[in-house]
Amino acid sequence: MGYGDELMATGVAKIAKKKNPNSQIVIGNFHNKTITQSIIFNNNPNIITDSKKINPDLKLLFINNSPGNKPYFDREKTILKQRMIWDFKFKPTPGELYFSKEEIKKAKKTIDNAEIFWNSINNKKHNGIIFIETTSVKINNSDFGFKHINKDWGKVKWLALIEKLKKKFLIIQSLHSKSIHYDGIFEFESNFREAAAAMKMTSLFLGPEGGFGHVAAALNKPAVIIFGGWIHPQSTGYDFHENIYIDIKGSPCGIYSQECDHCKECMNIISVEKIEKSVIRNVNKEIPL
Repeated sequence: MGYGDELMATGVAKIAKKKNPNSQIVIGNFHNKTITQSIIFNNNPNIITDSKKINPDLKLLFINNSPGNKPYFDREKTILKQRMIWDFKFKPTPGELYFSKEEIKKAKKTIDNAEIFWNSINNKKHNGIIFIETTSVKINNSDFGFKHINKDWGKVKWLALIEKLKKKFLIIQSLHSKSIHYDGIFEFESNFREAAAAMKMTSLFLGPEGGFGHVAAALNKPAVIIFGGWIHPQSTGYDFHENIYIDIKGSPCGIYSQECDHCKECMNIISVEKIEKSVIRNVNKEIPL
């Protein structure tokens, strides 16, 4: 599973624990009886990741969430039709992240360095900190590449948007192997959890549908999420985020085996001005707990 899937699973675990406070919860593949190990579950008191820590005297709840069994799509129909067939009965609940003291410390240092960067090139205060993600690390992956190409808004539009936003906002980006570099924004090296901890100290997340959108939800952060027409916000979105979805013929297509003209059309419809207005409308927005 990807980090986003695992974060959604923590939301399911949170609900299960609330309903069954004396139970133990594991996440994994029920058919194979395997437990998922993930950095997403680090420090989470609701989830057991080590089978040796399971108490046989307590009730065990198994959340069946694995690469072949994700709750937001119909696996059998997907295999049959060779594209993702979404299960609209599922609606994600914001997940949970529990950071270590060291992760929080590193995040604070990242934000301090970002502020120093801003002050070095500006003589005014910024209007907030925007955490951006503009492309997926899996965009050239043999298994997932077309999926992420079909969810890609495009470098040209990202560049135009950043040129507008960086005049008023401090923009930060956690680098990965496929990151696109932009002048005038603060870039930093980190792992996924450290990047998530840094997001906790920002004003808004801006990026495509994916793992960091689920991080923003878990952290109760405002976000502008570019969905395009590949997947519907009902499947992996949150009502307190602004989800940019294009509902035209063929949406949500779910095509993952080739580049999709429908998805290109959807992304072409989403203008730089639309995203800019969405960011300004949502930055620093208070999200009710």
